[in-house]
Amino acid sequence: MKHNIRYAAGSDVGRRREQNEDSGYASGRLLVVADGMGGHAAGELASSAAIAVMREMDATLPETGADLEAALEAAIAEAGRRLVELADIDPARRGMGTTVTAMLFDGYRFALAHLGDSRGYLLRDGALYQMTKDHTLVQSMVDEGRITEDQAAVHPRRSMVLRVLGSEGRAEPDMALREAEPDDRYLLCSDGLTAVLGPEMLHEVLTTVADPVVAVQRLIDLANEGGSPDNVTVIVADVVAPGAGDVAVYRVGAGA
Repeated sequence: MKHNIRYAAGSDVGRRREQNEDSGYASGRLLVVADGMGGHAAGELASSAAIAVMREMDATLPETGADLEAALEAAIAEAGRRLVELADIDPARRGMGTTVTAMLFDGYRFALAHLGDSRGYLLRDGALYQMTKDHTLVQSMVDEGRITEDQAAVHPRRSMVLRVLGSEGRAEPDMALREAEPDDRYLLCSDGLTAVLGPEMLHEVLTTVADPVVAVQRLIDLANEGGSPDNVTVIVADVVAPGAGDVAVYRVGAGA
């Protein structure tokens, strides 16, 4: 049976930044978080440019029969091309980039695309799974057995990202296609959330707060209470039966 998603999205500047370089977008079939980097407002430009392409794709993609993975890959490639153009216009923007974590839904399946250290999680049958792998230096060190997960969490270079969508050429996203099941709950977030809240706290909020709007606000509040060192962007989406309706809530900085 075809399903809908009920969703909420929010973004906050956090406790230590002066501007929000995150962007996010959520609709009845597309969820995206982008965390920009580059300085001189280039990070904000990079993330908003990526989101603009995603919104265009959402507006023009056919309602049925679309190749979900191909559509996401094409949108990310187009976003990369636009970042190159923006850097060509202003050399000060060279080196700017953005993470992209996106899910595209057709009522039965999600395509997942991922670049960087924003994350996607799935809550299913009470268990929380991280669907994405961080493209960071410390994650590569964990994969190689050089440090533990606990050491990675406090490593001084834990924020160094190795693969993003940038102005210096195309980066290949991790791609996956996943079946959606009734009562699944998805969380997409920038690292401003996960730098403060561990899996146990994410699990607690996602399992005890039923309303996506309230869950988004609770996660942002907890991150800020923990002194989040970065901007915080959160999307929570539930797979629901047709007719259950959707919800979209944006705070300052969410969307582009």
